[in-house]
Amino acid sequence: MATMNGQISSEYGNDDRNFDKNSIEAFYAESVIFVTGATGFLGKALLEKLLRSCSRLATIFILIRPKQDQTIDQRYKKLLECSAFDKIRARNPSILNKIYPVKGDVTLPNLGISPEDRMMLQQRVNIVFHSAATVRFDEPLKVAINMNTKGTERIIEFCRGIKNLISIVHVSTAYSNANRLEVEELVYATKVKPSTMIDMCESLDEGTLNMMEKEILENHPNTYTFTKNLAEQIIQDKAKDLPIAIVRPSVVCAAEKEPFPGWVSNVNGLTGIFMEIGRGVIRTMPCNSTLKSDAVPVDYVINTLICAAWYNTIQQNKTLKIYNCTDNCSNRLRWNALRDLVKKHAIESPTKYMLWYPGCTLIANKFMHNFMSITLHIFPAFIADFVLRLLGNKPVMVKHAKRSKRIMEVVNFFGIHEWTFHRENMNHLAKEMQTMKDCNNFNISIEHLNWDMYIHHYMIGIKKYILKENLEALHVARSRLFVLYLVHRLTQISSIFILVSMILHVGH
Repeated sequence: MATMNGQISSEYGNDDRNFDKNSIEAFYAESVIFVTGATGFLGKALLEKLLRSCSRLATIFILIRPKQDQTIDQRYKKLLECSAFDKIRARNPSILNKIYPVKGDVTLPNLGISPEDRMMLQQRVNIVFHSAATVRFDEPLKVAINMNTKGTERIIEFCRGIKNLISIVHVSTAYSNANRLEVEELVYATKVKPSTMIDMCESLDEGTLNMMEKEILENHPNTYTFTKNLAEQIIQDKAKDLPIAIVRPSVVCAAEKEPFPGWVSNVNGLTGIFMEIGRGVIRTMPCNSTLKSDAVPVDYVINTLICAAWYNTIQQNKTLKIYNCTDNCSNRLRWNALRDLVKKHAIESPTKYMLWYPGCTLIANKFMHNFMSITLHIFPAFIADFVLRLLGNKPVMVKHAKRSKRIMEVVNFFGIHEWTFHRENMNHLAKEMQTMKDCNNFNISIEHLNWDMYIHHYMIGIKKYILKENLEALHVARSRLFVLYLVHRLTQISSIFILVSMILHVGH
């Protein structure tokens, strides 16, 4: 692969566009892009950034699968209504017409794309972003393999037919090697080969696979990290001759700046935890408070994807580049500091959906956490539901407590381990970006992130984009906060009084 006078040429195809190779925006001018996973959190942010900052691009085709209750047209229309595009709608709404939906599904042979659409895409597309995946940690192994692993293999097969392919970026996860506490920008092999695992999932029933799951996963905490690792191995084995890069974000969180400070579109990962801590639902977590967290704003990840696709094309070798898109900077927060910031801003900007006064204890010991969970989650939930029934209201607290328990089971592994992610490729990419004319518009360095301000916007973003609250009606939430604070203190005092009484009673 080589670039001469800003003209891209490669053995995979020819792209006759002339561009200023010192500009990311110019690189994407007139390009045709294909995106999987466009309706997800990362996908929406990627579409928005490409359209707003690389507005001269030609077209973005997005793969959309119909759901039971929605056609692809309905999903496409709902996607365009997303709050991520508010800035574009205000400034240049017609640019949204550059997005075209294509019916398909990465879990189906040939991506479920019709022969006509497949031929059209392979004639026109230049750049591919593959972010489609199931991010459920407790997904059955058969489902996760088909989507995350076999789906990646199908994408590679599709890309081989693209006539003018210049770049592919695969979105993985920094925790694809969660069984290792030190992770370099390399592909690590598992005992079970990807091809063997795919064959097993195609030949064995789900019940048999579930019984074998623990042994298959080895030291991986869940099917998500395991199947993402297998996908990386498939890329190394079957796509090393293609212009492809792997980007591994750690925990993807709300936006720092783009499209809006605090923007978020789902409750996966830390967002759901922050929301429930803010609502007073989560009171204790299985976590070693002294370990360092690793969270990255979504706009930082998106800029890395966009820059990785560019560098795929301009670099002079075929080496598979892997980018650990993580926070290994000096200001990386420990879990207790992160918890304190969440509590602080949950109190400063309270939600009207608060159920208890915010506060959360981090406990590394599993036995102690389970005891505290019963004390702070389960027991109070039963009492609250009993009171709600007496008042003629619908009991909801036990339901919330069970949901919190499921969240805790999912994050337990990540709260009691700390990883070191090597970032040589990320640092090199950042250095290359410093020479670009528009480097400030595609920032991939997190080292100057102001965590206090970031969490402030994050908690407001949860209220605005997830809970759909009217931010101007803050007085209602603050009144509720004051009442819950009084109840919280009264409960503490009562608990101390009861405990002292019991001790004195036993003493006599």
